[in-house]
Amino acid sequence: MAGVPRGWGTIPTVTDLIDDLQWRGLIQDSTDLDELRARLATGPMTYYVGFDPTAASLHVGNLLQVLTARRWQLAGHRPLLLVGGATGQIGDPKESSERALNPPEVVAGWVERIRDQLAPFVTYTGDNAATLVNNLDWTGPMSVVEFLRDVGKHFPVNRMLAREVVKARLETGISYTEFSYQLLQAHDYYELHERLGCELQFGGSDQWGNITAGVDYIRRRGPGRCTRSPRRW
Repeated sequence: MAGVPRGWGTIPTVTDLIDDLQWRGLIQDSTDLDELRARLATGPMTYYVGFDPTAASLHVGNLLQVLTARRWQLAGHRPLLLVGGATGQIGDPKESSERALNPPEVVAGWVERIRDQLAPFVTYTGDNAATLVNNLDWTGPMSVVEFLRDVGKHFPVNRMLAREVVKARLETGISYTEFSYQLLQAHDYYELHERLGCELQFGGSDQWGNITAGVDYIRRRGPGRCTRSPRRW
């Protein structure tokens, strides 16, 4: 792996994809890379990465996730690109202060802009065609009672409080709105797992707690239409 820069002309196979990503320094946290390698050896898998419309445009920090999604598709896997029409109205907690909430109609406009920005990076045809999804489609119709009963009961509060960004905000204060963001992202993973057979989620290191919460939530809620276990790295 050492010594030879890799460009778009070099497409990693399912067997060396993890080595390629490690060579590029794109893997920081993972739960079990050996298990992921074993799964990749059995054939293509469906994965997702999410982008919240908290501004009118993606930024350079999103580029790593976009290009990583492209590399997975070039290696034969199926991408789900999630634009958070629901989570974008809440915003992941920041360590410094509460996020400003944007009007729903503004967020809806940003969703469409970001969808257009993502389109050139993936392919929407073929056996592993990419799919754009919006979590407002399944979160929006839920009532408060349904959300608390079907989603909230699977989340131990002590684990939610242990998340670093939450601990950093306990002294200055954190609203229930931002505190509950973890449940929304975890539920996204569940819905994509059940609806589209998604087995893998990746994202920035600041999303690690949300990603692992999603896997734990799927396991706590029990098997549904999808029989494969979800992974994360």
